[in-house]
Amino acid sequence: MAGSGRPLVNIGLVRAHLTASAVFFCVLIVAGLLFALQLTGTYPFPGVELMSPGRVRMVHTNMAAYGFIANALIAGMLWAIPRLTRQPILNDILGWLIFWAWQAICAATVLGLLLGYAQAIEWGETPIFVDPLVMVGLVLLVINIATPILRSKEKGLYVTLWYFLSAFAWTGLVYFMGNYFPEFWVPGAAGAAITGLFIHDLVGLFVTPIGWGLMYFFVPILLRKPIWSHALSLIGFWGLAFFYPMQGVHHFLLSPIPMYAQYAAVVATIAIEVVVTTVIVNFFGTLHGRMDAVRNIMSIRWFYTGMVGYAITCLQCAFQVTLTFQAIIHFSDWVVGHAHLVMYGVFGFWIMGLFVELWPKVVGRPWYSTRLLTWHYWLSTLGLIVMFVDLLAAGVMQGFLWRDLHHWADSVIASMPFWWARTFSGLMITVGSGALFYNMWMTAKQPAAAAEPAVQPAVA
Repeated sequence: MAGSGRPLVNIGLVRAHLTASAVFFCVLIVAGLLFALQLTGTYPFPGVELMSPGRVRMVHTNMAAYGFIANALIAGMLWAIPRLTRQPILNDILGWLIFWAWQAICAATVLGLLLGYAQAIEWGETPIFVDPLVMVGLVLLVINIATPILRSKEKGLYVTLWYFLSAFAWTGLVYFMGNYFPEFWVPGAAGAAITGLFIHDLVGLFVTPIGWGLMYFFVPILLRKPIWSHALSLIGFWGLAFFYPMQGVHHFLLSPIPMYAQYAAVVATIAIEVVVTTVIVNFFGTLHGRMDAVRNIMSIRWFYTGMVGYAITCLQCAFQVTLTFQAIIHFSDWVVGHAHLVMYGVFGFWIMGLFVELWPKVVGRPWYSTRLLTWHYWLSTLGLIVMFVDLLAAGVMQGFLWRDLHHWADSVIASMPFWWARTFSGLMITVGSGALFYNMWMTAKQPAAAAEPAVQPAVA
């Protein structure tokens, strides 16, 4: 309990955001499967403008960022910040207002995209009438959950709070820059450069710092040992702050954007690999002597699988941003595979770990089935691996066909087996996720009398 008599953590808010995250994950995965069916020529809504594949794809990407990931990260912060500061959030009523407003924003985004009101900004397709609401919502959210950090009487802030505060400072600026500057004030190649910054900074300055902050909070608690090196955690933080904002133009290499900007983005992207290495070393140093936790604690398994995915993602970035690689993979399915690894195989896996760790605590009941948790992990992991490798292979094949000036139709025909494999891998992830959500539903439905203190399940 907080000093005011309020609970330190508003369990209801955490549960609500986790539930909303799960709901929007269902929305995005259905949209993703529909778009995959379009590529195999089996789309179930041909000629239906409201469900045209281009619009459905934007629902898939936007709900990944704002529905699934944002809700889960908010839930994680609502759980972690009060515990780290010993202070509750500013106002519970404001917390519920933000929750319902955010879900309304996500619903309005889905409806607006399907009705054709998208902006011509990659990952910023949110309809223009939604953007002001997002900005207001972000400001209110920061006020509500940053207040306990500012009120904290701790002499030093743990690195998790460093990451959170940086995300609070960056996210509103990134969203405003990406959704307003190219649309209204900065046309042409300069606007494209800003769009590239937005695409990358939405991931690197919003999702990444909050995600790593949560890892620095949960991993030491679950392993019951301190983080291996506080110095390395600070190097990782400052490296992210210094190098990440300069990378965005690498999304538009070989474009009319000035080459000095493109070269700077390439150098910054390669440099961030050094920073990523320090973070990965820090977490695996923490795991040293507790490798049994990967087998016995399911949330740790999700967290560390995501960290391996992050290391692969950034190593891949260091190569694929070179102009030599770009000459082959530019605009190919390689890029799609890379995006799925980082957004689902890293941040999505961390969120699945949050579900596993927090759901029994917020509903006050033990997991209904540990076997379903195991099925969820393996179907999701194997499905992602198949999708990632498949799309990388498809991208290389497409790039060489285009380089050799084959007819576009030839690359489409050659891509068809890869697109079928992609659909199959998506179905694996869908079935695995269905196992999780059924498990969550059955766990919440159990009689309260059966509840015991939530314990991490031992799993195979």
